[in-house]
Order: sequence, then structure tokens, then C-alpha cells
Amino acid sequence: MAYKDIYEAWKSDPEKFWMEAAEEVHWYKKPSKALFDDNAPIYEWFSDGLTNTCYNAVDRHVEAGRGDELAIMHESPITHSTKGITYKDLQTRVATLAGALQMRGVGKGDRVIIYMPMIPEALEAMLACARIGAVHSVVFGGFAAHELAVRIDDCTPKAIIAASCGLEPNRVVHYKPLLDEAIEEAEHKPDFCVIFQREQEVAKLTEGRDFNWHGFQYGVKPVDCVPVEGNHPAYILYTSGTTGAPKGVVRSTGGHLVALNWTMKNIYNIEAGDTFWAASDVGWVVGHSYICYAPLIKGAQTIVFEGKPIGTPHPGVFWRIIQNHRVKSFFTAPTALRAIKREDPNGDWIKRYKLHELQAIFLAGERADPDTIKWTQEKFGVPVIDHWWQTETGWAIAANPLGIEELPVKIGSPSMAMPGYDIDILDEAGHPVE
Repeated sequence: MAYKDIYEAWKSDPEKFWMEAAEEVHWYKKPSKALFDDNAPIYEWFSDGLTNTCYNAVDRHVEAGRGDELAIMHESPITHSTKGITYKDLQTRVATLAGALQMRGVGKGDRVIIYMPMIPEALEAMLACARIGAVHSVVFGGFAAHELAVRIDDCTPKAIIAASCGLEPNRVVHYKPLLDEAIEEAEHKPDFCVIFQREQEVAKLTEGRDFNWHGFQYGVKPVDCVPVEGNHPAYILYTSGTTGAPKGVVRSTGGHLVALNWTMKNIYNIEAGDTFWAASDVGWVVGHSYICYAPLIKGAQTIVFEGKPIGTPHPGVFWRIIQNHRVKSFFTAPTALRAIKREDPNGDWIKRYKLHELQAIFLAGERADPDTIKWTQEKFGVPVIDHWWQTETGWAIAANPLGIEELPVKIGSPSMAMPGYDIDILDEAGHPVE
């Protein structure tokens, strides 16, 4: 089917469209309908279905016999380490962490703040929360103590999961003192904190409140997934707060699962077993949707990268990772490509690597200027797709749906509206124009 047929099918019968898309994920109890609008303008999706995000992202692939396939690949050019985690390993690790949280009284609906760098444990913490129906709120690792305190008071977490430090090319970012300061400042106090100690800096733990990541889980029995309603909150993610107080965007479980699963094949052309890399951070919405959840829901391999586009150690680091892990779709911000282009204008570093598997480069997060797009198209010879979305939507409003058909690229445009979005272009007075 062509893009326009799929978009028309959504437009003419959105209920049928999303109920069909919902067939592709696992439900303990199937929803009776897609849209619940009795409380309009507050809308809910798949409210009466029962599902679990962690089951969809981890357990069902293990049960389908794919447990030995890689789920997460961690690449840290800063610590010079590469580590792969299979779906089976991931299941054990997540189920054990979830069991330890449950044992300490964290249950369905409780909030947990996650304050971690780009390490696989950050994804494990997110999935462990989803496993027991807890609502995670990831705060960008190394964010200032005051900003963290504001979020602690807003979402009142029962627990905080953090790392002892984050790593930048030439420095160690001390997370634990920032966390201590934030808890000190906040009115709300968490019951306990779990600290993942990194060898680059071992933090001082507060007795009675802080647990070491490994000790916290020692001897704990892994737990099963807890079925939750389709309208159960999966996570809270705060907007930057540039317009005043940061606002917590609450993402519900059912719609999140169905939409992300739909996007993997239709927008990014990724199937189970492919490798997908979003070079972002778990603290942002891109990291939630496309480092942690969507690739795993699809059964693909995701890459967690702790580094920078340049300087860790050179402007070819992205291409080395794409070559070594046979990345099929790559997602980054135009800023990253601009930084690489400044350091390597002729693309000499690009020529050093064999990028046979790479089928497209996706850009989002800000406007992609035509020069950067043209340079990237010329150097890679693959579609360079600008697409548009934001924290509030969780996935693309407009995109070039590579898995349906590759539409002609119009530079400077994020292509076409995706199902779920009806887009008009308005003049200054608010009237639609062509």
C-alpha cells in the first residue's frame, strides 16, 4: 500500500486503523475500542485493555525463542568499552531490579525518578519500573540540583535511581552530590535511593537511605510483569521549563506501545533483528521513544552511546559504530552533523568506514538547514530524512515514511503528516492556506 492509501485509511476510519495497529502488540486483555472520548477534551487510548510495556519490549521476544539475540549494545568511547546484552540477559536483569523495587514497597502507580548517564542500567531502570507498573520520570543526568529538586517536588517519587557519576570527554560529572543537594532542597523526600557505582567515581552513600545497585538486588527473586490498563501512566517527562515552570508530560501505556510499534516498520523501516541507533540521551523524549522503548518493542537491537559526535576521539566515531554494529537506520540531531561537517568538511572520516547496511539518516530536534542535508546526502548517498515531533507527541507528527514508501525529499520540509495527525498550514490570521 502507498503512503496516501494508508493515510486515507486512517483519516476515513481512525478507530479501525488504530485497533488494527493494536493487534501487533501483546495484550493480557484486548481493548474494546481505541479512543475513549467520554471525558473530552481529555482523551484516552485503549483504556480498558490490559498490557505491559516491559513484557512487550523484553519477555515476549524471549518467549518467541529470540532470547540469545542482542537487545542492547553499549558503546562508550570515553571508557573504551563495548558491551552487548541479549534479550535473555535483559529479562533477568530487569526482572531482578523490579523485584528489589517491589520488595522495598514500590508498586503500581508509584513514581520513581531516574537520574543516570548513557549506560544500559538506565534502560534497565526504565524497564523495571514498567514491569511493575511504576511510573518513571527520567531527569537528564547531571542536570542542576535545583532543577532536580523542582521535579522531585512535582512528581513526589517513592524512590530515586541514580549513578555515582557521568563522564564527559575530559571530566567526571559528580551526580551524587547533585542528588544529595536536590533531596536536601526538595520538600518531598524519597523513601530510598539506589546508586549505580561506576568505577570512575565511587560515591559516598547516605546510611539508611542509599543502597548500592548490586547490593540492593542481591538474592532477590525476579518478578513477572504486572498487567496495567491502557490508560495507566507509563512515564512523566518534563519539558525544558524555558517558558516558566517545567511541565510534566504524562504518557499513557497503551497508546505509547501501539504508536511506537507502528512507527518502527512504517517510518524507520526496522524489523525484528535489525539494528537501530538514535544518538540522543535517555533524558530526552527521543531517548525514551527510540533508544529504550520502540526498538525493543519491535525486537530490534538498540545502541546506547556514551560519547559525543566529535572529540571521542574523532569525527568518525558515529561512522565506526554504524559500521561495526551494522546499523540500518540512524537518528541524530542536525547539530551533531554540523559539528562533524565543521571538523571533517570533505568527509575523509566517512570514507574510512564501510556503511553497507545504512539505509537512511533521520534528523529531528530542530530545523535541519538545507546545507547540512545536502552535505549529508552527498557524502552518504542514502535518504536524509528530516522529521518533526516533540516531547508532547512522543513520535513523529510529520515524516517521510521509509517503510511504506520513500516520498520525494523536499529539503527544508519534514515531508508529510503521519496517521494520527491532521495538519493545516495557517496564515498569520489563523486561516488555512494551500
